[in-house]
Amino acid sequence: MREMNSGRILLGGLMAGLIMNGSEAALHAGILGDDTGLLYEKFRVGIPDTTENLLLLIFATFVMGIVAVWLYAAMRPRYGAGPRTALIAGGTVWLLSHLWSGAYLGTGFTGITTARLAWIPVFWGLLEAPLATMAGAAFYKES
Repeated sequence: MREMNSGRILLGGLMAGLIMNGSEAALHAGILGDDTGLLYEKFRVGIPDTTENLLLLIFATFVMGIVAVWLYAAMRPRYGAGPRTALIAGGTVWLLSHLWSGAYLGTGFTGITTARLAWIPVFWGLLEAPLATMAGAAFYKES
């Protein structure tokens, strides 16, 4: 069994993470920004103004991109190289991150968070995770 190319996993993962971060910024600052503001108003909580929160989210999203490309590299021997395998890896990332968090927020915090804030990111991620994984996987080459 061949070793995975760690440098290419990192490179592709950073590319996938960059795409995911851009996509998440568009979603949460743009599309869902007003909804989030209304939720903070509803509970009379000030919107956090800390760079630590933002940096943690950005870092975690880069980690998700790296994991997505690592998963693609790990799946290549079984499913073959190419877009189909990248879509499967990206779909797995979506299932374990976006779908899980939407279900958790949508059912565990009913009445606290809105269905829109819980579920739109799930459907957004259904495109984001596979497409970003495909882009990152394009950088992966075996050693």
